[in-house]
Amino acid sequence: MSQVAQVPRQPHIIEAAELPDRYARGWYCLGLASDYTSTPVKLNYFGTRLVAYRGDDGEIHILDGYCPHMGADLSEGCVEGSSIRCPFHAWRWGADGVCDDIPYAKRIPAKAVIRSYPTLEENHLLFMWFDPEGNPPIEEQRPPRIDDVFSDDWTIWQMDLMTINTNARELIDNMADVAHFGPIHGAPITEFKNIVYKHTYRQELTGGSELLAEDGALSSEATYYGPAYMNTYMTGQAGGVDIASRLLVTHVPINHGSFDLRFGVAVKKIAGMTEEQNEEMAREYVQQNRTAFFQDVHIWHTKTRVDNPVLCDGDGPITRLRQWYNQFYVDVAEVPQAFNEKREYVVDYALRNT
Repeated sequence: MSQVAQVPRQPHIIEAAELPDRYARGWYCLGLASDYTSTPVKLNYFGTRLVAYRGDDGEIHILDGYCPHMGADLSEGCVEGSSIRCPFHAWRWGADGVCDDIPYAKRIPAKAVIRSYPTLEENHLLFMWFDPEGNPPIEEQRPPRIDDVFSDDWTIWQMDLMTINTNARELIDNMADVAHFGPIHGAPITEFKNIVYKHTYRQELTGGSELLAEDGALSSEATYYGPAYMNTYMTGQAGGVDIASRLLVTHVPINHGSFDLRFGVAVKKIAGMTEEQNEEMAREYVQQNRTAFFQDVHIWHTKTRVDNPVLCDGDGPITRLRQWYNQFYVDVAEVPQAFNEKREYVVDYALRNT
């Protein structure tokens, strides 16, 4: 039974500071790389318009989406080689953001340059690098390869895209919030650990799950690589059969009050089952994962931001998580050196399923 502290009962006033006009530095996943072709794709991210397209060089390029000449939307234009031509006055912009052709001009203005963003393809996904300082990608923060998703023993990614109308920190808090698993997911936790190291934040847990483990055990290792890309290896049960899966949770801010969230699932095929049986098993387990994940989404859509939460001794290291997350909102030179040391935070008791 919880004991009420014997202190004067003064109401706690929720505080929520005005959000800084800055987006986090790091790699952002923009979904399946196969979705990007020579047809320009309109992207409304980081408080502005971007355009993405695959050039003749085979690479996916991302540029600022508005032409600085007269403001036209470049995603309404057409791709030529590895460049994109504006639909308004036909100025053409190279993959490096430099204007390389104006049909009616003898000289291209020196100021005719827009921002281009580093991209990479990994794990069948497209990533872009965003840094408000304009620095190149940090090599050690490159999203790691996941061998499973290149194996015929696994299904392909099943992806969902949804818009969440809140700040992205609400999503990140889940990594430390051990106490929500029972009430929200019917998943009582028996072991819980967070590991913080440089740009990575790992959550390790074991427990149960009404949706994902039936009468067996649920085991999960979820790691954020930077502020916005998380991959999970999870084992559970479906139909009395042990299931291994990979979960993808990644977000891109639309503005400071909303973000696009991509949720993906890949499932390991069961030996001895036919291809059709494995496809059906995967569909069912993917749906179970979606149901579990959408339980969180409902909370995010209805809760408020709290900078000064009233925490108890049964909560996970939420304050430490927020300190880790904040490193991506400051200049590289200001990132605390403390994150170069690996730290572990363990909840060493079994939570009651309340």
